[in-house]
Amino acid sequence: MARCTAPSRGHRTASGAAACPACGGRSRGYSSYYTSPYSSSRSSSGSRSSGIGSSRSRKPSWSSPSSDVYYTPTEIRTLAPVRENIEKRSIIPDLRDVFLCHAWDDRKDAAKELYDLLQENGVSVWFSEKDVPLGSSLLREIDKGLANSKIGLVLVTPSFIERVKNEGIAEKELSALLARDLLVPIVHNTTFDRLREVSPLLGSRSGLDTNEESMLKVALKLAELVEVEEEVV
Repeated sequence: MARCTAPSRGHRTASGAAACPACGGRSRGYSSYYTSPYSSSRSSSGSRSSGIGSSRSRKPSWSSPSSDVYYTPTEIRTLAPVRENIEKRSIIPDLRDVFLCHAWDDRKDAAKELYDLLQENGVSVWFSEKDVPLGSSLLREIDKGLANSKIGLVLVTPSFIERVKNEGIAEKELSALLARDLLVPIVHNTTFDRLREVSPLLGSRSGLDTNEESMLKVALKLAELVEVEEEVV
């Protein structure tokens, strides 16, 4: 049986593979599927780190070793500064973990789904459907909710985009969240490109996208993001 010459000569080119007594018959189409035993691991790792940022194969420093949730490099870069601010604000007593900014039309659907998933995973959420007393000023309660939360989540849906265009309540919440620089956009049933058309400032920020993974996975990432262990005195 003919032996492959790659260990001694390498197959860096199609002609090299063709000259090999073992691989010569496979050399047609070499550039599309043949790889040297010494280059395969290097080329595969290179493709994962080429800057595309779409491969979910990493964990951030704040993720538990036992977690089975994985991130893209872009998601880690996006969430890292938010995590730093969460750690700084964790010393403030009685803060909710997140303030959930959403369009009124989503209160019983997407926003409620995200709220429930966050609650189930130990995240305390300021949610207008639960936290605005009957007869109170909505804007005043929103201001209080923003001030008493570690970070803000912006659930970007088609309804949210319409509200921002019409300068509704969602737009007022958004302005306050942008001013605090403590927010994570979550795109649901729309795109970041569509968001940029109505809010270039918010759309310029990366976030999480339910078009790429389930709402549950998004909620699990947010739960990991806000979890900070208390120091034992």
